[in-house]
Amino acid sequence: MKFNKIILSALMLLGAVSASAQDIEAKTVYDFNPHWYVQGQIGGQYTLGEVKFKDLLSPNAQLSLGYQFTPQFALRLGANGWQSRGGWDLSQTYKWKYNYVAPALDLVFNLSNAFAGYNPKRVMSVSAFIGGGANVAWNNDEAADASAAIVAKEFPASKQNLDYLWDGTKVRAFGRAGLGVDFRVSDRVSLGIEASANVLNDHYNSKKAHNADWYFNALAGVKIALGKTYTERTIEPAKPVERIVERIVEKPVPAAPVEEVKDEPLRRDVFFLINSAKIRDTEESKVQDIADYLNQHPKATVSVTGYADAGTGNNTINDRLAAERAQSVVNMLRTKYNVPEGRITADSKGAYIQPFAENDKNRVSICIAE
Repeated sequence: MKFNKIILSALMLLGAVSASAQDIEAKTVYDFNPHWYVQGQIGGQYTLGEVKFKDLLSPNAQLSLGYQFTPQFALRLGANGWQSRGGWDLSQTYKWKYNYVAPALDLVFNLSNAFAGYNPKRVMSVSAFIGGGANVAWNNDEAADASAAIVAKEFPASKQNLDYLWDGTKVRAFGRAGLGVDFRVSDRVSLGIEASANVLNDHYNSKKAHNADWYFNALAGVKIALGKTYTERTIEPAKPVERIVERIVEKPVPAAPVEEVKDEPLRRDVFFLINSAKIRDTEESKVQDIADYLNQHPKATVSVTGYADAGTGNNTINDRLAAERAQSVVNMLRTKYNVPEGRITADSKGAYIQPFAENDKNRVSICIAE
């Protein structure tokens, strides 16, 4: 008898260890919040030309207002400007500078979030941008003085040597593209560096070169989010399916069969195709079973939990799919089978919880009515 007790105790301990091994640690999930941000930057510019590199360097600054629509995409409206330079290397070097401001609209693409998944706690994020706007230039007096000096010394018989010399204020369209790297300081503040290439027509530096004029900006600055950028939530581990079965089986059978029907939960697993949240015709009967159960048991409620498989996609995609799969079942229960909203609860676990060992079966909404 004593030996039997030892064996029974060992089996119970083994079962407890096995159940604990199936538990999955709680996961922290970050839900993105669309938000505005402001960005201030300062740095330098190199205007492409034929004289020494140092002779074509200028100060540069930029102020922007942006809106982050998704973890991957943002629009940024900003004004860049300060100074550009030109030069001509003849018997001596002739140099001139002029001022400009260039308002532009950029489409910003967060490469880190796109390819590595959304993570607001990431220390370093890389982005690319492309855009364009209008370059408004003025104060070209030094170019006019250089032109006069060149005519007097280099080409005395010529009346004009800077064929595209301009004065007053000139507005020219320009396009640009670039890369930026941001370093997280806090949830709302980041420090960053940015480099861009800007192109506009051949008239910008007053020299006729038969090709587009270019300038390149290198900037460093700070970006401040105007509002909460994400919401943090914790996904608790799901109870193993085996425990649910044990709980149902071990219930004492009531004397009255009617009471057994009332208390016995009903579980249905609604499976989906890859990258889909549409309930197929072959799966709809399972939703109808849930609706019939709720109609037969007026006090019963149903919990609907959506999942995604961990074998495909990334956390951003899987979080969305899991939530949409749960919502598809909820919508069908409410609109087609007239189940009151108060009798339905919905949740989603993304791909953090995998209720089935077979990867494809985790594209599922698990519905438990009781």
